[in-house]
Amino acid sequence: MNKSEIITASHKIFGEFSDYCLNISDAIFFKQPADKWSIAQNVDHIIISTRQTKLAYSLPKFIVRLYTGKPNRPSRSYDELVKKYHLKLEAGGKASGIFVPKKITGISKENLINKWMKISAAYINTLEKNWMNEQLDNYLAPHPLLGKITLRELCYFTIYHTEHHLNIIKQRNQ
Repeated sequence: MNKSEIITASHKIFGEFSDYCLNISDAIFFKQPADKWSIAQNVDHIIISTRQTKLAYSLPKFIVRLYTGKPNRPSRSYDELVKKYHLKLEAGGKASGIFVPKKITGISKENLINKWMKISAAYINTLEKNWMNEQLDNYLAPHPLLGKITLRELCYFTIYHTEHHLNIIKQRNQ
């Protein structure tokens, strides 16, 4: 995918995520299943992840390069990146540290989704404004499960990760 296709795919999945979540009843949205995240916590996890991702595209390029170095391989395709992520999950990989959402209290469903919509729009805006297509293959970002990945791969991950959690949310809403 080129940058334009990444932005289109991001808009699409982000919109689907927001629209679906807005149509869930509050009782189901905030229901806390045993040993699993609530739908609200899934939304919060996506907010946290996308906020951290936006940071990689917001920093000056020389800081990104200084912090992570140069890629020593070409970017993986979308499908290759998704396959690698699945392998990590199957090996027991899961969210940790700041990526684990806390119990959601004191915020309405609409406010939480509006928070998501703002951070997802800011992510897309930063990507559009700060990066040219070819630059996405020439810089790295750290990922807690995947290690250092190119910024193009991070775009792919953000699209897939949002879809992955939308599918989890759909299962919880049944």
